[in-house]
Amino acid sequence: MTRILLILLLVSSFAFSQDDGGTKKDKKGGGVFKDAGDAAKMIVAKQKLYAGQYVSALNTYREIEKNEPGNGTVLYYIAYCHYGLKDIPKAKEYLLKAKDSKENYKNETNLLLGKIYQAEEEYDKAIEEFTAYKNNTSKDKENGDEADVLLSQCQNAKKMIATPLAVEVTNLGPDVNSKYDDKNPCITADGSKLVFTTRRPESTNSELDAEGDGKYFEDIFISNYDSAGKKFGKADEVPGSINTKAHDACTSISADGKQIFLYKNDINDKESRGGDVFVSKVNSGKWKTPEPIGKPIASSYWEGGACISPDGKKYFFTSERPGGFGGSDIWMVERINKKEWGKPVNLGSDVNTKFDEAGMFLAPDGKTLFFCSNGPNTMGSYDVFKTVNNGGKWSTPVNLGYPINSSAKEGQLTISADARYAYISSERKGGLGENDIYKVDLKDYAILEADGKKKVSSGLSILKGTIRDGYEGYGLPDAEIVITDGSGAQVASTNSNENGEYFITMKGGNYTLSVKKKGFKDITESINLKTSDKETVTLEKGYLLKK
Repeated sequence: MTRILLILLLVSSFAFSQDDGGTKKDKKGGGVFKDAGDAAKMIVAKQKLYAGQYVSALNTYREIEKNEPGNGTVLYYIAYCHYGLKDIPKAKEYLLKAKDSKENYKNETNLLLGKIYQAEEEYDKAIEEFTAYKNNTSKDKENGDEADVLLSQCQNAKKMIATPLAVEVTNLGPDVNSKYDDKNPCITADGSKLVFTTRRPESTNSELDAEGDGKYFEDIFISNYDSAGKKFGKADEVPGSINTKAHDACTSISADGKQIFLYKNDINDKESRGGDVFVSKVNSGKWKTPEPIGKPIASSYWEGGACISPDGKKYFFTSERPGGFGGSDIWMVERINKKEWGKPVNLGSDVNTKFDEAGMFLAPDGKTLFFCSNGPNTMGSYDVFKTVNNGGKWSTPVNLGYPINSSAKEGQLTISADARYAYISSERKGGLGENDIYKVDLKDYAILEADGKKKVSSGLSILKGTIRDGYEGYGLPDAEIVITDGSGAQVASTNSNENGEYFITMKGGNYTLSVKKKGFKDITESINLKTSDKETVTLEKGYLLKK
């Protein structure tokens, strides 16, 4: 949608307004191309590059390199293509060649080389490259601002590494991860199911994104927790009709594990062209064909993902619609009734920035929101932040720190109700492929508490069941379930879904549960919801309503 138009405008303006050493000498004595046709090839290659067609662009730049082996600009763009293809060693090799070049030196060489050093945790070298880049582009405010952000990230990283959190981060291993891209971990509240996005091939006949980066299309996989082995089992494609031949990426799974929210962007599909959010529901163990989430979340602008609150009453989503503070902002919309939603509200400038916010996950407590951002307060690229809703106001986001975050790009973080483990995707060193999914052991760190210190129990428990017609036996939708504490104050509420099922995550304790449905007699009873630091406690309570 708007993003496609923006890319085309960038390609057009960049290709014809920027000089890459093909028409005049630069400060290091570069000159025109030896072969006149190479200047035209540079324009074509750049158009491919900024359309994300790295393989095709690389092939064209390599053709130019035959005639221009010492051209710093050509060497830089070859490195840029390798960087886009995640071939970091090759990108670094060509950047070092470009840095030693005697003609047509491109200042962005320092910038990209600094990013690689930053990802390698060579912060002093990164700072040196970013400083050199900034000094050479001091008249360009936008480029200078980017260098300032990167320099800030390196300083942050040095401080955070010096004061690490009491957590242990481990790779989930080959049962879940692959040599391909594995990211966006999404876990159910009971910790039994992990769904994620992968770019591994489904079969030997899997198609490649030939027009894009030349890799396999994204698909959604699932791994079930093996309680005996105490680990997630071998991941496989999600059963049903959720995956297509195009890109399919999960952005969240509902707390009860019955809905998967996904991002689709298929130029051949008018409903997902440009990037929109879809939702798939499970039926008899198989996932149904995803349907557009619709308004008010969907708009004519780009939407990158959504998640739903544990009680089903709120959606959080990312969007580039007007009214935001930067590129991609986090928005929220509340349910009015079964068929109506309110007007989307931006989470505000305390949460959103002029940079991109993405990768949201609302914790089972219904008030702690984890998300990713790529501004100056990170260790590098995207880091995970936490904000808490207190009385309707979101707190100033806090960087989760090292080693949950790293100098590499982190994706969304998700936790189960007991808050015993968190799961995160990351491009950090030591993985099996590109992005990998990692487990974060939180036994010594209370991630949901403001000070990170364990209370009697920092986790939550699950209360679930089905509300049925006492005579016919079928599930009753839209029954209201309300939980109150000893003082009579309401602590949780939800409504049963179309099958009569309800699902609540909350602190353990003694409560009063009430069930109400128009046309039926109310039910009220006392319940004791237990809790545990070792596992997620689930209490299942079903009710038969009579008229």
